[in-house]
Amino acid sequence: MSGINSGHPGLSFQTILLITGIVICGTLVADAADRSSLPDPERLVYKQLVFSHPKPDRVVLNNGLVLYIFENHELPLIKVTAVIRTGGMYDPPGKEGLAELTGTVMKTGGIIGMPGSVVDETLEQMAAALHSSIDRDSGIFSLSCMSKDLENGIDIFSRILRKPAFEETKLSLAKDLKTGELRRIADQPQKLAFREFGRLIHADSLRGRLATRGSIGRIQRDDLIRCHDLFYRPDRVMISISGDIGRMEAEAIVNRYFGTWTASKEKVDTPPLPRTPEGRIYALSKDVPQSVVLFGWIAPSKNDIHFFPFELIDFITGSGGFRSRMFQEIRTDRGLAYSTGSFYTAKSEYGLFGAYAFTKSESTLEVVSLIRRIIREVGQKPIPAEELKRAKNAILNSFIFSFTSADKIVVQQMMREYDQLSADYLDTYESKINNVTTDEIKKAAGYLDPDGAVVLIIGNDKVIEEISRSFDGVQRIEGSI
Repeated sequence: MSGINSGHPGLSFQTILLITGIVICGTLVADAADRSSLPDPERLVYKQLVFSHPKPDRVVLNNGLVLYIFENHELPLIKVTAVIRTGGMYDPPGKEGLAELTGTVMKTGGIIGMPGSVVDETLEQMAAALHSSIDRDSGIFSLSCMSKDLENGIDIFSRILRKPAFEETKLSLAKDLKTGELRRIADQPQKLAFREFGRLIHADSLRGRLATRGSIGRIQRDDLIRCHDLFYRPDRVMISISGDIGRMEAEAIVNRYFGTWTASKEKVDTPPLPRTPEGRIYALSKDVPQSVVLFGWIAPSKNDIHFFPFELIDFITGSGGFRSRMFQEIRTDRGLAYSTGSFYTAKSEYGLFGAYAFTKSESTLEVVSLIRRIIREVGQKPIPAEELKRAKNAILNSFIFSFTSADKIVVQQMMREYDQLSADYLDTYESKINNVTTDEIKKAAGYLDPDGAVVLIIGNDKVIEEISRSFDGVQRIEGSI
């Protein structure tokens, strides 16, 4: 038999397979020989790359509004971002959630002379995107649009910030949506845990108060107007504009739409910083098959000498992904958690450091003990040189990739000033990370006494009983929703 027709009448199918095999084997052998002559990639020597931060232009309008501008003409797009000194920490007692609702209804509730539905339609026709978010101590509004539509876009954007209409129907809808969101949190243990953690770690500070269904229900339109009048004014706002626009044009258009905005003479006091809370284990009972474990500490601010060592502590402990200590020991080696890690958020005046794990009920106590040990060892044992080097490289790579667009570049600089950091903060970040020593890490880790941690555990009754037998002073709490 001649086999399958190969297109070559003189060769059988088997012969073709044999020839093909010989060719492939010869190629593999040649490739292996070539690879054996290649240098080890771990020993390659190359010139060190030097990254210099692009510098946006900074302008201060006559009314005090700070403007950052960064030109980039690669695409016919423009991004405008405004950061406002507002946030939930300023909410009046009993009306927690006011700042968030104010930001939401500013975006959806229309502007003077234009209903919210028309605003939405106008932006949609321009393919423009408008976003807003309000957190504990700041608010962000942003607009993305084509450069040809900037005049119309920034006209609407400025009126949203300066002259919102706060339509009653949109306020009612926003309140209903927020109330529904709060109601659902009770059935989402992870969201509930991080919400309650924020309240507990801030102790008696105004920064720890949370919106509830009751507080949302008490908020009226006049409250939104009052909140807007207090916080949305040029001395509390910074704006960045980036993309397909020159400096002179950007300054002119922002001055045209924001230059007549006047500042209020009413003073707004910033709430006091949170005190370091007493270390304690809090337990919240939920009938769930998995537990949520959260540890937290008040940590160094971005202006603190321990900030840079803490960036490395966080990466090594839990935010460094698969190679972090918590992930390796708790998840990879022991299989005790489907998610575990750490987080470090630092502001200009204080920071928060946390460690977490989501684990099955039966392993909750073991996971709590492991987190305590891993945190304690950071301050007791020197960090191995290779682990420290790997952490530094990863942090610096991430830092460099935070400057990949015109918008990211200009917002980074604006937020540096918003956070009251030194003018050379971004320029010196790399060298300060590189210069961190193991001794500095050990000193910084003094913040992280496991016995001084605020610990929150959400689990079923059996878990809570086991934790209460194992540790002194466990305090049961109810979710504040």
